[in-house]
Amino acid sequence: MALSILPKSTRFYDMFARAGANALEAARLVERRFADPSAVSHAEVKALEHVGDELTGEIITLLNTQYVTPFDREDIYGLASATDDVLDYIESASELLDVYRLPETTEASRKQCAVLVSAAGHLAAALSTLKGLAQVESHLLELKRREDDGDRILRDAVAALFAAPEPDPLYVIRWKDVYDALEEAIDACEAAAHHVGNIVVKNG
Repeated sequence: MALSILPKSTRFYDMFARAGANALEAARLVERRFADPSAVSHAEVKALEHVGDELTGEIITLLNTQYVTPFDREDIYGLASATDDVLDYIESASELLDVYRLPETTEASRKQCAVLVSAAGHLAAALSTLKGLAQVESHLLELKRREDDGDRILRDAVAALFAAPEPDPLYVIRWKDVYDALEEAIDACEAAAHHVGNIVVKNG
């Protein structure tokens, strides 16, 4: 068995990069699912959420067994949990298509998915360059812009639900839940970015 000459604490960077890539893959998959619910199953999205859980578990296990860490232990734990939340919210949004038996999606939900993919992409990029903290900040700024875009799309989408002269209550309830779930996934990307930002401030 080959032995690494690098301290085990460097594994944190690799794990966070993998977690970010997995979140981005899940975001892209749910975007495909909302483009055509029959083409991508919720089980496929759920499988990536399980991968996220496993990565979070690996990070926490390593944290509990390493004396030396690349940055504060509470920051590692917070970032791991926040990144895992992104997967949880993505999975929840995907599941609602099955729970509410929605064979088709709306333009607004597809726009939200596009924003989610962009936000997850910037989060993944920030996590992959975590070791070089100076390279992270541009991704955090762009992620904030994506969150603002998500807020705008959500406001317009909810307003449209109530714009009909006699809106269908069930339709309104179902799609408001879906819009909120997708917005929570976008917000979770920004929340994870805040943890990255705290690390930059402390260690930059």
